[in-house]
Amino acid sequence: MLGRIVATKREEVAALAPRRAELRARAEAAPAPRPFEAALRAGACVGLIAEIKRRSPSAGSIRPELSVAEVARAYAAAGAAALSVLTDRDYFDGSLEDLAVARAAVGLPALRKDFLVDEVQVWEARAAGADAVLLIVRILDDARLRALHALARELGLGVLVEVHDRAELDRALAAGATVVGINNRDLDTFRTDLGVTLSLAGSVPPGGVLVAESGIRGPEDVDRLAGAGVDAVLVGESLMRSAELEAAARALAGRPRGEPRRGVPEATASWK
Repeated sequence: MLGRIVATKREEVAALAPRRAELRARAEAAPAPRPFEAALRAGACVGLIAEIKRRSPSAGSIRPELSVAEVARAYAAAGAAALSVLTDRDYFDGSLEDLAVARAAVGLPALRKDFLVDEVQVWEARAAGADAVLLIVRILDDARLRALHALARELGLGVLVEVHDRAELDRALAAGATVVGINNRDLDTFRTDLGVTLSLAGSVPPGGVLVAESGIRGPEDVDRLAGAGVDAVLVGESLMRSAELEAAARALAGRPRGEPRRGVPEATASWK
C-alpha cells in the first residue's frame, strides 16, 4: 500500500511540474506561518495534535460526512495545540481545501499531513496556508530528506519528521529534525504498537519535541506515553469515531507532561 501511495504522489508531482514557478512564488510571498513547534512545547500538558480525517487505507471510511470547520472548532475548544489535516485525495478523501477551511476556522497551527516526496509539494503546502508539513523518513532517501527539511524551514514551516525504528530515527536526527514523530503503526504492515514509541523515546534528544503517532485511544495511553517523555500526541481515528468529539479531545488534551527525557547519547543529539 505504501508503495502504491508513493507512486500516486509521484504522478501528482509530475502534474504539478508546470506550476513549480507559480507555487514557489506564492509560497515565498505567503504570510508568516503560525508557530507549530512552539505550540507543542507550550503548557503543562501533553500537546494534542488533533487530526481531521475522513478515511484511511487501513481503517476504511471513518467519518465521511464531517464538517471540517466544525471539527476544527471542536478541537480548538477542547484545548488542542495544533491541527493535522489529511490532504491526500485518493487514499484519505482529503484536500488542500480542507486544510484552508480548518485553518480559517480557528487560530491553531495546521499541519499538512500527506506523503511529500518533492519540493513542489512543500511550496504547494505553504501557498495553501499550511503552518507545518510531515516528512516520512521511510519514503525519502537522505539527500531528499535533508533538502525537503531545509526548504520547509527556509519557508518558516514547522516540520514533523516521522520515523518507525532506530535507523530511521538516526537518519531524522542527522537531517536536522527538531520535531520527531514516532509512528506506532508500521506503514508496511499497518500493525500498531505503542511499544514502538516507548522503546525509542529515550533515544530522542531532550532539547527537541517528541510526538507519538497512531494507536492512541484514551487518556491512559497519553499518560503512559507522557511517562516516557513524550511531548505531544497526534490522534486521528479514535477522535474521528467519537460521538462526542470535543469531550474526547478534551480528555486527551488535559493530561500532564511527564519528566523530561534524559540520558541521550551525545552522538545522537543534533540540537541543544
